[in-house]
Amino acid sequence: MAAWLERGGGAPAGGPGPGGASAQEPSAQEPTGLDRLADLAARLVGAPWAQVSLVHDDVHEVVGSAGRPAGLAARRADRAEDTLCELVVVDGRVVAVEDAAADARTADRPGVAAGLVGSYLGVPLVHGGRTAGVLCAYGPEPRRWEEHEVEALVHLAASAAAELELDRIAAEMERSRLRVQLAVDAAGVGSFDWDLLTGDLEWDDRLLEVFGLDRDSFGGTIEAFNSCLHPDDLDRVSAALRHSIDTCGEYEAEYRVVRPGGEVRWVQARGRTLRDQEGRAARVVGAAFDTTDVHEGEARVGRVLESMSAAFYSLDAAFRFTYVNAEAERLLGRPRGELLGGSLWELFPAAVGGDFEHHYRAAVSSGQPRTFEAHYPPPLDGWYEVRVWPAPDGLSVYFLEITERRRAQERADAAAAQLALLARTTEQLTEVLDGRTAVARLAALVVPALADWSVVSLVEDGGALRDVGWAHRDPDLVPLVERYAACRSRGLRDTSPLLRALASGEPQLVERDAAAAVREALGDEQARRLVLELAPGALCVLPLTAHGRTLGALSLFWDPQRGAPGADDLATAREVASRAGSALENARLYERQRELAEELQRSLLTAPPEPDHLEVVVRYLPAGVAAQVGGDWYDSFLQPDGATVVVIGDVIGHDTAAAAAMGQLRGLLRGIAYTTGAGPAEVLERLDAAIPGLMVSTTATAAVLRLEQGEREGAAATTALRWSSAGHPPPLVLHPDGSVTALEAEEADLLLGIDPGVVRQERVEQVERGCTVLLYTDGLVERRGQSLDDGLDRLGRLLAELGHLPLQELCDQLLRVLVCDQPEDDVAVVAVRLHPEDRPRPAEAGPQRVPPALA
Repeated sequence: MAAWLERGGGAPAGGPGPGGASAQEPSAQEPTGLDRLADLAARLVGAPWAQVSLVHDDVHEVVGSAGRPAGLAARRADRAEDTLCELVVVDGRVVAVEDAAADARTADRPGVAAGLVGSYLGVPLVHGGRTAGVLCAYGPEPRRWEEHEVEALVHLAASAAAELELDRIAAEMERSRLRVQLAVDAAGVGSFDWDLLTGDLEWDDRLLEVFGLDRDSFGGTIEAFNSCLHPDDLDRVSAALRHSIDTCGEYEAEYRVVRPGGEVRWVQARGRTLRDQEGRAARVVGAAFDTTDVHEGEARVGRVLESMSAAFYSLDAAFRFTYVNAEAERLLGRPRGELLGGSLWELFPAAVGGDFEHHYRAAVSSGQPRTFEAHYPPPLDGWYEVRVWPAPDGLSVYFLEITERRRAQERADAAAAQLALLARTTEQLTEVLDGRTAVARLAALVVPALADWSVVSLVEDGGALRDVGWAHRDPDLVPLVERYAACRSRGLRDTSPLLRALASGEPQLVERDAAAAVREALGDEQARRLVLELAPGALCVLPLTAHGRTLGALSLFWDPQRGAPGADDLATAREVASRAGSALENARLYERQRELAEELQRSLLTAPPEPDHLEVVVRYLPAGVAAQVGGDWYDSFLQPDGATVVVIGDVIGHDTAAAAAMGQLRGLLRGIAYTTGAGPAEVLERLDAAIPGLMVSTTATAAVLRLEQGEREGAAATTALRWSSAGHPPPLVLHPDGSVTALEAEEADLLLGIDPGVVRQERVEQVERGCTVLLYTDGLVERRGQSLDDGLDRLGRLLAELGHLPLQELCDQLLRVLVCDQPEDDVAVVAVRLHPEDRPRPAEAGPQRVPPALA
């Protein structure tokens, strides 16, 4: 819409049109075509005022007007929505307002509110399918708009739209002409016109400047042009002109001109031959411009490319060599004369179908640069880093030989992989404490990083050889290796690499034809067939040793395609075997230590008595780590009066020192309880006093429970549970109705060994026969990430769920569900079931077993 402002048409800035508020009066100016059109509109409809306006970008602009109410100047408004014309633009149709002040659509518009506009008729100006403006007539008083007046304004609107379009086209053509002239001037392009009938050759000033001439020094003929050409280019340029004239076609040539001062410049010319009315060649017209800078730049680029340490070549659209620098000649192994003009795919056929062709063609099709690394086989036999840039006329290729860098990277990657393998081996072998399980993992760890398949063997305590692990990089062949491992040790001859490695303690390497070497040493026919199927090309057997003892062997096999292992692989294999041997020895020592600790612990825990109608079951599980064994204990015995005492305890600390302290506390408590016949609280108080007096430096938790059966209890078919606790988890009681209660104190009790003068609390609870009482140590309920309360709740729910089981099975199920295979802490459990006394002792409880004095 700015075209009309450029030509100076329309009213000056200052008024929003009908309905807008006036800010300033316009200055006088000559009426335009659109002003006259507005004047005609006003006269046709009998209105005092009319105007042509445009509404765009929410701005109202008057471009033609007739008449002007005082105080309502035609100017550019801040907002189009303040004008009545905005209604026409929004609706896209004729808007007739007979009484603007009474019409809700217009009453609040500034011009109406100010009393300047009383009636309004607006018709849309449609341009390019959209409403671009409005032709309107308006006056200060309300009035009726007749149908013929509306039709007249609609016809005039079409004229206004045409006038606007003509103005736009004229302005656009002028701008285009200016742009072309600016471009020609900026590019330094000159023009020529050669009349073939008269022989006159006309050059413009720009072309004369290119040739270093002026109008006086230029002869204006083709001969004058030829005299300016470099002698070496004359024939070629003349031939190009002749071809254009003969064919009445295009003319194009690049040539050198010699200026009057002797300076040589390059010129690029393009044009065409035009025909006359009879179809004969009549004139050659065209343009030319100086390209000397381009040629000098190309020469500089060529010098740079030749001196580059990187290889560079150019290909045309048909992938033929158009340029090759010296480094490219060297890396490609061919002279420049042999490469230029030759097809890349014919000269280097190994590039067809590979990474080179893929990336080159992808760069052409996508128009995007590509960077990649690829290997070219012999005779080049090297790795290359290639960067490809597409251009309209082909490809530019920059490349470096990176064979040594690649090999160095491969060596670094291999070293990193070997270190990672050693780290994984150490982690996997040390995270489990069972030696057989740890070494069985070794077979999978070394495949395929170190070998194609492997077998791990252990020497049993009796000297027998046992294969405990195997792996193959091909999952389909794992069953074959498993069958081979199951039978290969049968009848194995002393000459076998496996037995030689075990006997000597040194690795045994077979670098080629390993299948035949192994087959000769196998005594089992099935193993002989299987090794031929597996067909190893190379073999290395590494003994697993520690402290001078051979504990097993790692057999590594390589397929013929992979070849024999290198020195780095063998060094890594030796380190893996060394770590595996150490892991085996550590596992063996750990297992022995754990067995000793468990034997000590169990030796201190005696079997419980089995009084009539009471069934007592005990369980003890050592911790998964030997150092954690030793703190938990249980006990059950009868006091002289026949009452059954059940004890559970946990010494603070672990290992054999804790086991020894546990033995002392257990013995003291048992002796005090038996000799005094005291109740649980007194027993714990006497034990508290004995600990410092006997210099037993330890602390512990404990719970003592005494089951009493007097006449009153017998008559009521109940049992009195008298108990006291020293900071131990509460015993649980499973009632016959399936409910579970805890024997808890209102306040926590002190641990044993803290205060020798502490007064212990003792409580009594009557329970019906058929109840089950469970005492346990914290190893049953404590877990990482779980609170003690959650553990106790889980135990209570499980006890209620399994309470119907026989007591032995109940204890086993509790341990199975609540304790993992490798518990972090040892666990002790005592369960007492109170069978009814009105019937015989059930068979599931086993025979009665009590001291002779109480039998």
